[in-house]
Amino acid sequence: MKHQILLILLLFPFALFSDTSFITDKEYSSELYKNPRGIGCHSCHGKKGEGKLIASYIHKGKARNFMGPIINNLDIERFSKALNTRKDGMPRYFLTKKEIEMLFFYVNINLKKVEEVDEN
Repeated sequence: MKHQILLILLLFPFALFSDTSFITDKEYSSELYKNPRGIGCHSCHGKKGEGKLIASYIHKGKARNFMGPIINNLDIERFSKALNTRKDGMPRYFLTKKEIEMLFFYVNINLKKVEEVDEN
């Protein structure tokens, strides 16, 4: 028992400064996309950022659709700006730079790799 405690005390500092994480970037970005701050991106932008019909309604006798725009074709600057601007029903999430990068990674890099694997 004494040796086990000594071993734990010796290895604990290394665990604090280790680069390993309990969650991968892929897992983190996926969970962030599903629920960044209460309302998941997928609810309006689709599972892969392909855009999605949010609601159909009648306005002044005309049929209208409210669409969540396509976001998997944006560059990082436009993507970031869209996340930090409240427009047409888009809520402000007050995301960190790292969170924005992870969301961009998810819809532009991670999902494209999945599509490539599915095609083969």
